[in-house]
Amino acid sequence: MVIVLKTGILNPAINALLSRVRHTNTLVIADRGFPYWPQIETIDISLLDDVPRVLDVFKAIQSNFVIGKIVMAEEFRRVNSVDTVRSCEQCFGNIPAIFEPHLHLKQLVPLAVGLIRTGDTTQYANMILESA
Repeated sequence: MVIVLKTGILNPAINALLSRVRHTNTLVIADRGFPYWPQIETIDISLLDDVPRVLDVFKAIQSNFVIGKIVMAEEFRRVNSVDTVRSCEQCFGNIPAIFEPHLHLKQLVPLAVGLIRTGDTTQYANMILESA
């Protein structure tokens, strides 16, 4: 008998990555221009400009990933429109978001279990999710 996933995340690599994240571990969701880190697993799901977006992945993994905290670059708020920032922050709901300098965010990346690269072109849309 073959079992086929019908709902939720269908990508087997992302499912495997999420299953390895434990309490207080981190996962990075990155835009298309984010640097490559050879020391952590990277799953590249970029297809076209803005397909998928960081927020698409964020929304998709929420049902399988208990997020305790989000870290984003403070530059995200400065360089993007008020509407872009507002729509992003609305997706977070009650999850605390911390905005740090982009260089500090990049220092946290090697500590992550893995990174999912998207096709997002939104400046500084990268986020580090810490599991609860």
